[in-house]
Amino acid sequence: MALPLEGIVVADLTQNVAGPFCAQILGDMGAEVIKVERPGRGDDARAWAPPWWGDESSAFMAFNRNKKSLALDLKHEAGLTVLRRLVARADVFVQSLRAGVIDELGLDFAGATALNPQLVYCSITAFGTRGPLADRPGYDPLMQAYGGLMSINGHPGAEPARVGTSIVDMGTGMWAALGIVAALRQRDATGRAVDVTTALFETALMWVCYQAMGYLASGEVPAAQGSGTAMIAPYQAFPVADGYVMIAAGSDTLFVRLVEALGAPELARDPRFADNPSRVTNRAALVDAVAALTRARKAGDLLDALRAAGVPSAPIQRIDQVLADAQTQASGMLVGAPHPRVPDYRSIGLPIQWNGARPGVRRVPPKLGEHDADVLTWLGYTLDDIRTLRERGVLAAASRGRTDPPTSIPGTRSETEKLG
Repeated sequence: MALPLEGIVVADLTQNVAGPFCAQILGDMGAEVIKVERPGRGDDARAWAPPWWGDESSAFMAFNRNKKSLALDLKHEAGLTVLRRLVARADVFVQSLRAGVIDELGLDFAGATALNPQLVYCSITAFGTRGPLADRPGYDPLMQAYGGLMSINGHPGAEPARVGTSIVDMGTGMWAALGIVAALRQRDATGRAVDVTTALFETALMWVCYQAMGYLASGEVPAAQGSGTAMIAPYQAFPVADGYVMIAAGSDTLFVRLVEALGAPELARDPRFADNPSRVTNRAALVDAVAALTRARKAGDLLDALRAAGVPSAPIQRIDQVLADAQTQASGMLVGAPHPRVPDYRSIGLPIQWNGARPGVRRVPPKLGEHDADVLTWLGYTLDDIRTLRERGVLAAASRGRTDPPTSIPGTRSETEKLG
């Protein structure tokens, strides 16, 4: 399958989650992603463990497939020269350095586009480029707290709860990838560079958009709703004899079906529960009435009855159950590839298909510096040059680049072009 971003070269100067997730999305779409890392340590996520998969961090592996790794000391002028060559040859440059650091490298938007006037330049920031917090760093849990997400997550009166995944980081990576794809179209139409900026804080705000609209409309401050949501009832997890079941009776018709399936049709005639606004107003009484009926049943029996009645419902599955689920298997979302270090390597694929086909794993998550020689020879360096760079400490001795003829990296310029 021809992937939509084949021929696009991405220089990826990011680490942790947001930037790497953005670059992985682009790589899954067919782009050639070159991940620039520090020699010796690499991306901080390489040390986010346990759990390990073999000798590698499973967290790092989750965000770094379909990339090449170039371990480069940017404190060395020769390392900066390599990076400049790469930016000059790339279609996209993604960076997430702290405010001011990219300027010190001379690779802010002005500096980078002086090297490459058709570059799509993407900055992944904490708080954006304006405002009193623009210079501060940001991390996913801090943004969940500062951006209001933690105030509506978890249960009323309980300890604040972070959403159990890096939802702000990953969401920012998604926005960045979307912005880059749109910018590539704009670049191709105009022939000019495009500056794309995303921010963790702004992503956090977007995740609370309908709660914010509710506050703007009513003046009422949204509160934590547990497994439910403020504007619909019943729409939450209910207890059963062996755990909990999620029930989403999001309309008056579905509520009638629910109470009939529970053997209590009279609840639909109770004026407190006559329509959704009434049920929201009388939520506590409604939840008590429904829970009293669900507690007497086992999850499997209740789910069978609700599905037969056409009531949206689901078991609350653990991660192991989800991965073993027949729907997961049928979806093709578990993608794998032969891995030289990890047996039975698989990961969660891109949730997009083109013409019925999902992108697979063209390249497993790389070892640190695995593609040093491959990338540098493409940039015009000879093997003697590469050996000298290693001896000078620009490339760490621990890095392992290929010494066989390099794989060509497709791009918008001639593959034989040598940049001085």
